Amino acid sequence: MQAMGVISKSCRVIRVLKNPSPCFFNSAEVVNSSQTGENGSELSSPALCRRFHFTASGIFHGNHLQVESNIQKNIMQITKHSMLTYAYSTEASAVDNDSAGTAKEVYDKMLICVSEKRTAPPNAWLWSLVERCSNNEDIKLLFDILQRLRLLRLSNLRIHNNFNSALCREVTKACARVGAVDFGKKALWKHNLYGLTPDIGSAHHLLLHAKQHRDVKLMVEVMKLVKKNELPLQPGTADLVFSICYDTDRWDLISKYGKRFVTSGVSLRQASFDLWMEFAARKGDSVSLWKIEKWRSEAMKQHSLATGFSCAKGFLLESKPENAAAIIHKLNQTLSDPKRPGIMVELQKLVSEWRLEVVKHQKEGSRKALAAALQNDIPAMINALPSLGVDVNVNMENLTGKEAVFS
Repeated sequence: MQAMGVISKSCRVIRVLKNPSPCFFNSAEVVNSSQTGENGSELSSPALCRRFHFTASGIFHGNHLQVESNIQKNIMQITKHSMLTYAYSTEASAVDNDSAGTAKEVYDKMLICVSEKRTAPPNAWLWSLVERCSNNEDIKLLFDILQRLRLLRLSNLRIHNNFNSALCREVTKACARVGAVDFGKKALWKHNLYGLTPDIGSAHHLLLHAKQHRDVKLMVEVMKLVKKNELPLQPGTADLVFSICYDTDRWDLISKYGKRFVTSGVSLRQASFDLWMEFAARKGDSVSLWKIEKWRSEAMKQHSLATGFSCAKGFLLESKPENAAAIIHKLNQTLSDPKRPGIMVELQKLVSEWRLEVVKHQKEGSRKALAAALQNDIPAMINALPSLGVDVNVNMENLTGKEAVFS
């Protein structure tokens, strides 16, 4: 009976060791089961058994103004899991509470563990190092310890999986924060020396940096890496790319990437269509404008203020003022009450600014003809609006050379 009791206890111990309590990850960027499986094996050694997760950026909403206001820093969500014993949880919490030290000091502590003791340092130290990076030298230390950790995991711990994508997102975020974009680009390679697992959220941090610095070259480089490493494009990617192209007046690039997003099956948000169609109308490219409008109409039922006025401008470019007036009338019917006053604002901008801008973007030989056509067609459009039930109060002085107010 005593022997049977020992065997029974041994079986229970084996079951516990074979089925430890799982640590779950919740990620906005993880979209398939293979990624979930990868995350499940993350940091599985006893010394690295606590896990953290940070949500990725890349979700941007609204029109052009909303794109600007919604491009923001990630909200960090940390989930701490206790493993097996209360004693370990207490020790891990003590490590978390150690908030002192520079990036170099954290690196030195980790280096002693990895190089001298040949053991994995507490996971919290790695996240602490990422947080404390404040310059390019700190980032170099971070990538050095990542490479050493990867080798340790392979040789001593027999862990062949990379770190999960949450770590890669925070690493690229740190790179962007201190301006070490070359290191950030290294993190986007699927096969790298650092055990990082890139996803599109990692690319978004670098694209956000490119937007903040109006860095078209960086945007192009990041998009090349996204393609080479087969990172799936998302609506937030388009929001960032379109915004950079719009702000830097790169119609060629927004056209190139726009087609890539559409052919890849990305569901563009209203904000992206707003910028894309506004840009086409500003350039006077009515052919591209109607292609974009076709894609927009397949994705959403109603016009926004921006896309509606872009179509009205497209009709004016084709000398169809009645059609332009009909679009504005439709906007007046479908827009919500808070947004309806924007119609008069956009009409005034069309008269005062758009006509001059679109003419400027035409070839030298066709500028005069377009300017003359718009000088006739814009008043015709505005004159047609009252009969459609749209109250108009627009100053036409910039268009006619004398003040003419339609009310």
